[in-house]
Amino acid sequence: MGEDTPLDAARPLPGGTPIRVSPSRLRRENPEPLVKTRTAADTPAMQSRDILRSALDDAASTLKAFVADEENLRAVVKFAETASETLDRGGRIYACGNGGSMSDAMHFVEELSGCFRRQRSALSALAFSDPATLSCIANDFGYDQVFSRQVEAHGRTGDLLVALSTSGESENVVAATRTAREMGLRTVGLLGRGGGKLATEVDLPIIVPRAQTSDRIQEVHLQVLHAVIESIERRLFPENNDVEDPEV
Repeated sequence: MGEDTPLDAARPLPGGTPIRVSPSRLRRENPEPLVKTRTAADTPAMQSRDILRSALDDAASTLKAFVADEENLRAVVKFAETASETLDRGGRIYACGNGGSMSDAMHFVEELSGCFRRQRSALSALAFSDPATLSCIANDFGYDQVFSRQVEAHGRTGDLLVALSTSGESENVVAATRTAREMGLRTVGLLGRGGGKLATEVDLPIIVPRAQTSDRIQEVHLQVLHAVIESIERRLFPENNDVEDPEV
């Protein structure tokens, strides 16, 4: 039957005799599609693209908000100056954090003891991340002391501790900064969510604005660490500033 045929229209039999067809039977024989046709925007690929674009836009907005604050830029400059002075005097840089922040601490120091953009002499840096040391201290003294004991073991007056915490509330990081201060180390905090306790415990707090999730905060922390490493290399190894990147 055509689109204009009424639901109770007669349907002819093969012999020509018409019969009445009930509306319910017509609906059974001609059901409407249960699944509507998808548009391009409804496909998984387009949904995935929107999610990824949103995440990248959010990351860019967080970094833009950080850079827009002159106080943040001054703090990063001070961080780079302090780190360069520490290393130039023969001191050492330490870094600590939990989870992703520990990964960032390890990333930071390996760029110093190895190299970042140019081949040059190794720089003295240590992340408190050795699993045997961490488990030993945690077992014997408690997890709150896993970093402070290592500051006590390795730190010397004039060294620098870089403390990473997205909340600013990590008790083991707070304990490390207090031990560092007592021993005459200088301290920098890469923080988030207002800075928490660490904002007043460290000599130089650098606090990521806007973001409330650890991933967005850590992304800016890593940007800061890379910028500081580049600055250190340019300050301490000016002869390398115009050298092309080595082949990998």
